[in-house]
Amino acid sequence: MTYQIRLFTDGSSRGNPGPGGFAAIAVYPNSKGEVKVDELGGREENTTNNRMELMGAISALELFDGYYDADMMSEAAFTLHTDSSYLINGITKWVKGWQKNNWMTATKQQVLNKDLWQRLAAVVDDKNIKWTYVAGHSGIPANERCDEIATAFADGEKINLYRGGEEEYPVNTKDLSGHLTGVKKSSKSSKARSAATAYSYVALLDGKIFTFKTWKECEAVVKGKKGVKYKKALTLSEEKEISSEFLGK
Repeated sequence: MTYQIRLFTDGSSRGNPGPGGFAAIAVYPNSKGEVKVDELGGREENTTNNRMELMGAISALELFDGYYDADMMSEAAFTLHTDSSYLINGITKWVKGWQKNNWMTATKQQVLNKDLWQRLAAVVDDKNIKWTYVAGHSGIPANERCDEIATAFADGEKINLYRGGEEEYPVNTKDLSGHLTGVKKSSKSSKARSAATAYSYVALLDGKIFTFKTWKECEAVVKGKKGVKYKKALTLSEEKEISSEFLGK
């Protein structure tokens, strides 16, 4: 028997750094086969959005440390839904290299958020996890609820967290219409993204990050250069996330 566990996570910060909150929703069977739902959340006074995204995933996965016996855990299949490509890329692509290089990046800098990456790496070690990207604010009920919880904690507002049976839970955790698997965008969202006004263009050249307000400025610098990376950012938060991605932080 396979135990299917669905997790939704999110993080938010008011300023980068600033006060922040994280959230998770866990949908899981107990030892009696009853499907339960736990909402989780927390706050930090001085943090970043990326740290809160990490904490959302960590809190969801740590919930199951010691919950199942060894036989049940071997049959547990986790699916974690997140709108953070930083989280997915870090845990599926970058973390093994960081561990091998003593938590240093390719540019010989200490990995940003090292403490949380180490904690996440430890908690995923004995679990079978599928990491799934979902577009933020795309109408997926459980993702929207996670955002509501995370922002409430970031703002210091009181919010009631649900804990009980799935049948009584007011949020539809099975509705994933419009969800995206991995970090690959659908052709429809790619077209919409191409048409959207850029906040900036981020480029990695000779191990350094450059940002440009227009594509013309970016193109003038990157055109014809070998080994250069560049990507369009739609928001300041995304600009910072792309920079972290390019630097392997």
